[in-house]
Amino acid sequence: MEPRRRDYCVERPVLSQGQLEALGRRGLAPGTRRWRPRLQCSRARARALLLQHLPVLAWLPQYPVRTRLLGDLLSGLSVAIMQLPQGLAYALLAGLPPVFGLYSSFYPVFIYFLFGTSRHISVGTFAVMSVMVGSVTESLAPDEAFLQAENATINKTARDATRVQVASTLSVLVGLFQVGLGLVHFGFVVTYLSEPLVRGYTTAASVHVLVSQLKYVFGIHPSSRSGPLSLIYTVLEVCQKLPQSVVGSVVTAAVAGVGLAAVKLLNDKLQHRLPVPLPGELLMLIGATGISYGVGLKHRFGVAVVGDIPAGLIPPAAPSPQHFAKLVGSAFSIAVVGFAIAISLGKIFALRHGYRVDSNQELVALGLSNLVGGIFQCFPVSCSMSRSLVQESAGGSTQVAGAISSLFILVVIVKLGELFQDLPKAVLAATILVNLKGMLTQITDIRALWGANRPDLLIWLVTFVATILVNLDLGLVVAVVFSLLLVVARTQLPRYSVLGQVPGTDIYRDMAEYSEATEVPGVKVFRSSATVYFANAELYSDALKQRCGVDVDRLISRKKLLLQRTLESGRHKGTVRKQAAACKDTSVTVNVHTSIRDTESGCEEACKAEVSAGNEPEEMAASGQGTAQAPGTPTLKALGLPQPDFHSLVLDLSTLSFVDTVCLKSLKNIFRDFREIEVEVYMAACHTPVVAQLEAGRFFDASIGKQHLFASVHDAVIFAVQHPRSGPTSPVMVTKL
Repeated sequence: MEPRRRDYCVERPVLSQGQLEALGRRGLAPGTRRWRPRLQCSRARARALLLQHLPVLAWLPQYPVRTRLLGDLLSGLSVAIMQLPQGLAYALLAGLPPVFGLYSSFYPVFIYFLFGTSRHISVGTFAVMSVMVGSVTESLAPDEAFLQAENATINKTARDATRVQVASTLSVLVGLFQVGLGLVHFGFVVTYLSEPLVRGYTTAASVHVLVSQLKYVFGIHPSSRSGPLSLIYTVLEVCQKLPQSVVGSVVTAAVAGVGLAAVKLLNDKLQHRLPVPLPGELLMLIGATGISYGVGLKHRFGVAVVGDIPAGLIPPAAPSPQHFAKLVGSAFSIAVVGFAIAISLGKIFALRHGYRVDSNQELVALGLSNLVGGIFQCFPVSCSMSRSLVQESAGGSTQVAGAISSLFILVVIVKLGELFQDLPKAVLAATILVNLKGMLTQITDIRALWGANRPDLLIWLVTFVATILVNLDLGLVVAVVFSLLLVVARTQLPRYSVLGQVPGTDIYRDMAEYSEATEVPGVKVFRSSATVYFANAELYSDALKQRCGVDVDRLISRKKLLLQRTLESGRHKGTVRKQAAACKDTSVTVNVHTSIRDTESGCEEACKAEVSAGNEPEEMAASGQGTAQAPGTPTLKALGLPQPDFHSLVLDLSTLSFVDTVCLKSLKNIFRDFREIEVEVYMAACHTPVVAQLEAGRFFDASIGKQHLFASVHDAVIFAVQHPRSGPTSPVMVTKL
């Protein structure tokens, strides 16, 4: 059944802004003064600050051991099983020895357990972050810089030591940026990274990751490159060196990749039956290491292996100050990208499970993780989507799962790490490539955005192409700048429309879209789809004059020209009058049949007529410099000029979110110009903050008062219809037109 239609009749007076303020008793908004509580010193304030910046003290004492410990334990072990091979693989992606991937899977994860607010994200190594770090380490410590003169081989020990120093220093800088931005509540900076931008960037970064792993898959040694077009040159060099490929590495990578893909496919099909996903990566890691050790892949087939993995932890080391200047730009980019990925995943899980994530505290937690990790020779980390999904699906509900996974990695570092010395690098490369499936499939966003939003598609494509052609850091800068410029361009090209009234309602819509919407006789209603500010104020005025159907500027210039001619004609007649002698002092030839009295009276009347003709244009010209409604100003009709087919103009300003000085001047010019052609201007539907800014900018004066500003478009239209020449402002009842 269709819902029964109900007609409502609302009767109220037409309200201008001044009448609305008097009726609603508008006053100044109370000052928030949020800084005052922050300067107060008390025990409660100190405790609140401690719990805010060290959240573990708030939730850990209330941790329900019986209901959540088992789920967090299983979840932590599942994540650790994934994090072990990924840590080894992503360290190679960063250009570092594999053991430093294990360090980066322990220290930052435990620090985040203490300071983080998200209960489900898995902090640690991540492919995008690793490839960004790898581009920095390979550019500052290329292989060519460590060639030994005697045998033209690379000194891998010195190269790795330099790269570790660069990566750890980079991690410290990233942490400092993130902590600093978090303490000054600058977490909103991530809002400038839109979803199409982030997805386009991660897709391009996954292509960088794929290309960087080809050398391990084929067992070749291409040159280290950085800068614009480095990815293209690397692909070309890999293609040239394909005949030099090591067959053992290719076969090992292919077998490992197919095996991992099969296990992931099996997990997807049996996800509702399996309590925990099958640890395909760990099984592949153990199996490949055993086969490599038993068959001797390194010595018999020339397959590169991980090599020496020292047992135990390494002591902390200070960052290298001489690298600060070279790493500042890359550190800021990595800090922003890492936080954007972490907070986006954190908010998704928080919304799904009904808790809140503090973006500023997340920035501080991630920064401290990278800062402390950098001191202990780690490279920058973020969170992984695949591990986070496993942590959630395995029953993890708090940060305890992350702490358990970090402790498991600690056991591997201390006791079990040396068992993976014979692990082939081709297996780690296959692990990375299989895990890129999720990011590479984001290429299908192109088809979805084509039908949904073309500007977002343009942002996605520009981000992807810029990141592919230039470096990862410059690609992010280009993407952010382009997205901001696109926002500005969209505000400069809004939709301008003349509104008509929908029959039987007080609703006004664009007449180009609604065929039944009709224009109220004598009233034009104009609206822009974007706010008016310095970048589009002139375009707003031009569009308004164009849509009104009247050449306002030409009509004003013709009116001024006619007034000037009338003024000059009056001045000429006044000069002639002054040159003529006064009647009493002038000899007049009189007809003999005419009396003296008649002659004198005729002379007086002629003089009066000349004086009147001479003074009238001057008064008209003087009054014409005021408003169009000033008395004595000649009308367009009197001057022989065409009159507009409307007497009132209503500006729908409901889209205004702020006003600047250029907007104020533009609105004042609109009032002045349309009054020159005898059209009264009204404004409608301004929000209260906009009204306050108009008052602060001294927009209202003797000629433009609050009686020209109405609460709604319908109020302004009714007032304009009933007072076509700006009559009295007494209340008028709102009725249908």
